[in-house]
Amino acid sequence: MKKYEYKVQGVDYEVEITEVEGKIAKVNVNGIPFEIEMQKPINAAKHPELAAIRRTVATPNAPEGATAAPATPSPAPKVQATPAAPAGAGSPIKAPLPGTITEVKVAVGQQVSVGEPLLVLEAMKMQNNIEAETTGQVTSILVNKGDTVMEGTVLLTIA
Repeated sequence: MKKYEYKVQGVDYEVEITEVEGKIAKVNVNGIPFEIEMQKPINAAKHPELAAIRRTVATPNAPEGATAAPATPSPAPKVQATPAAPAGAGSPIKAPLPGTITEVKVAVGQQVSVGEPLLVLEAMKMQNNIEAETTGQVTSILVNKGDTVMEGTVLLTIA
């Protein structure tokens, strides 16, 4: 398994590639599994250490949550993160209007109750608290501080 450490907008991420098959890579980001669809398969001649992962590592069965984070080393192709089930299961919390995320107040796995502030969304120079609409556990966070979102974008999920 290959492990990488990244810092994105001040947030540390530990990324572990567990399996690569064709255009699909299975990775763990801070211990949370994701399936990543790459635009092109990894060239085994250029990255033999990643191609070897396919033959030696089994797929993890752990639940995962979501935060979009870089999941491959910088020389690898661009990737698009797709959360694997069951993370992201539950009630989606959507952006009520377009804006920029200025604060994320919760973490994946955290218990929340109705009305608890989850995120702060800045729209038209106004700070808007996005609150929990249901009681439960945060199963995925799909945005980071600084992200620009459109109305209706799923920000996180609570199950």
